[in-house]
Amino acid sequence: MSTDLLRYDQMVENALKGVVRAALDQIAEHGLPDDHHLYLTFDTTHPEVKIPNSLKQKYPNEMTIVLQYQFWDLDVSDEGFAVSLSFNDVHQRMQIPFSAVTGLADPSVNFALQFQVLEDLAENDTPVESDTALITDSNGNEKEAVATIKSNHQSNNVVTLDTFRKD
Repeated sequence: MSTDLLRYDQMVENALKGVVRAALDQIAEHGLPDDHHLYLTFDTTHPEVKIPNSLKQKYPNEMTIVLQYQFWDLDVSDEGFAVSLSFNDVHQRMQIPFSAVTGLADPSVNFALQFQVLEDLAENDTPVESDTALITDSNGNEKEAVATIKSNHQSNNVVTLDTFRKD
């Protein structure tokens, strides 16, 4: 085992949040192509999340929004995004920083990412003990190369790579 002084866990989280940002940038500029639709899950307790009080009461910890047919005014910045959605036929504006995003899924192409909230990573700012693993995808299929990072407060971060597990 070696000590991860470079905090690869944080680097991976930041890089994958870049995927969310790039996807939202393309949607803001060109709209959703074909059957694509996004499920975005975020931490409603994050201090920079701005959602209507009625939604905060209904979803006190976590909320998932869907970008498919009825969303308007999608604005994307380096720090987060803002979008208007319809709740009970009323347009509601929300602002969500990327640091609050905990998941993204596009079921139309069987793609999903799951994140830790970056504040959780910062709280555990001690080096992470990690085993070294060599992963080779012999099929060359990119969607099979998606790894999920899970948080467990009693132990270190665990990256599940079940796709590559041999039976």
